Amino acid sequence: MQTYLEKRDASKNQARFYRMVVLPNLFGEWTLYREWGRIGQGGHVRMDWFDSEDQAVAALIALEASKRQRGYWVEPQQLVMFG
Repeated sequence: MQTYLEKRDASKNQARFYRMVVLPNLFGEWTLYREWGRIGQGGHVRMDWFDSEDQAVAALIALEASKRQRGYWVEPQQLVMFG
């Protein structure tokens, strides 16, 4: 599971992204990979490990809800590439 969010506000010169992906790792755990920063630049990375995929997905959903409350929205990447 993965999600990509953006927050843009020209009046504040804001152009931010937040990307999250749930991935299995080599040790039988699940990783929530997060990357965030300014659009067009390298971002910060954080990885959190979970015992099950369900726990990692629940963490992703909770973080996505938190980010959406702070003004981020889902940006369909396919539409941006062809728009």
